[in-house]
Amino acid sequence: MTETTREAMEYDVVIVGAGPAGLSAAIRLKQLDADLNVVVLEKGSEVGAHILSGAVLDPCGLTRLIPDWKEKGAPLNVPVKEDNFFLLGESGKMRIPNWPMPRLMSNHGNYIVSMGNVCRWMAEQAEALGVEIFPGMSCSELVYDDKGGVKGVVAGEFGRNPDGTEGPGYEPGMELHGKYVFLAEGVRGSLSKEVIAKYDLSSGHEPQKFGLGMKEIWEIDPEKHREGTVTHTMGWPLGSNAGGGSFIYHLENNQVYVGFVVHLNYRNPYLYPYMEFQRFKHHPMVAELLKGGKRVAYGARAISEGGFQSMPKMVAPGVALLGCSVGMVNVPRIKGNHNAMLSGIAAAEAAHKALAEGRSGDELTAYEAEVRGGDIGADLKKVRNVKPMWSKWGMFPSLALGGLDMWTNSLGFSLFGTLGHGKTDAAATGEAKDFQPIDYPKPDGELSFDRLTNVSFSFTNHEESQPCHLRLKDPAVPISVNLPKYAEPAQRYCPAGVYEVLGEGATAKFQINFQNCVHCKTCDIKDPSQNINWTTPQGGDGPNYPNM
Repeated sequence: MTETTREAMEYDVVIVGAGPAGLSAAIRLKQLDADLNVVVLEKGSEVGAHILSGAVLDPCGLTRLIPDWKEKGAPLNVPVKEDNFFLLGESGKMRIPNWPMPRLMSNHGNYIVSMGNVCRWMAEQAEALGVEIFPGMSCSELVYDDKGGVKGVVAGEFGRNPDGTEGPGYEPGMELHGKYVFLAEGVRGSLSKEVIAKYDLSSGHEPQKFGLGMKEIWEIDPEKHREGTVTHTMGWPLGSNAGGGSFIYHLENNQVYVGFVVHLNYRNPYLYPYMEFQRFKHHPMVAELLKGGKRVAYGARAISEGGFQSMPKMVAPGVALLGCSVGMVNVPRIKGNHNAMLSGIAAAEAAHKALAEGRSGDELTAYEAEVRGGDIGADLKKVRNVKPMWSKWGMFPSLALGGLDMWTNSLGFSLFGTLGHGKTDAAATGEAKDFQPIDYPKPDGELSFDRLTNVSFSFTNHEESQPCHLRLKDPAVPISVNLPKYAEPAQRYCPAGVYEVLGEGATAKFQINFQNCVHCKTCDIKDPSQNINWTTPQGGDGPNYPNM
């Protein structure tokens, strides 16, 4: 097999991913030194196309990066005016008052935003400073130097046949070399996963934990719209089957974000996260809000939930992991974008100092020290036990004990120390013989929808002539192991209907409809045999989220 020859371009810093972390790093680098050559590579068809977040944004990271963001027209248009928290039963609700909650849980001073639009605006600011941004450029490989350090990435490879061979219009892409490479791919990025494994960066840290977040945008009756209202719920329909909850955010133009998160450490392989989301919308409180409205967009993505104790080592020779590549979500606050921005700023400042000293290709230890010892670490340390408490003891004990722990951490101490997470989410999956299938109501087409219909509202597209980017380590495992042992949960945990089991018994076949993939990475995380490896498809493919 001949080795592919590629042209190379040299930069000071190469950044993979045009999300809040990558764009913050690019902007900060150019603020510090306008002469630095900085490039951002984005696999989406445009900046923001693959960005999906709640989102209530704490503007602290943006304010540090661009203090005059309001004057510059940042799309933070809807300040939070009202904060509600409910425990749901099947037909009723109980409001939890705000006063006993730790101050860190307040959304006062935060904004309901589309993070896709925030990133589009940030990209404009970056380009005005001279940052080169290339959307539609998937980074398919890392490039290593002769000492084993990371020196760049391969981007823009197109035209392989479904079997992986080079097609007639094959384009090999380019190598983009940097004195430092920043991986800001978001949750479970393929290059970040490779770096974490190659340099054993998770050693000494708890396993990362994840949730699956699903979101719809609805246009509702103006009479029911309450701009600036933020509502979170726990309880029904998940109950004891899984941890998780919902969010309902009223933004401008009579629109609401309706979202649902399922923690991926659930045991019952028959659980169907997407259908739990659809069932949630039939709760009387939600159904009344949405009645007469219309859903205009849908999407899904995984969320890193492990927190402080699950953050791996963030640096290796020549490379640094930023934002959700590390896992910086504050789980009880349901916020991570501010920490992603702060991580980009910290990485940029560490790289700028190193470059000014004539260094390159080494470990940016100053970046990691700032993340763990600065504002990000302080934010995550206070809430580090909430997720493991929920996983170990369930919702009600974790509400009481987690609240107590957040209060005491705000005062500088914890009664619990630092709790561990234990198993990975994949290993948490139980065997089908120990559970009963769950009977889910059929979607009604008004409030609830089947998966394939909803996926069409993610505006997802993949060129079918390329290789499948969802790669099985062993093609026999889904039918020979996962089906008899776990009732093949890929049929259910995927929020886009990518995986199907066709036929029964000796004729059973595992089918991958990769064209549906919304790049949430749940399969890579939850597959109990860890047999699915999510890789990047060719650039520009995937969802095209409008205002997520």
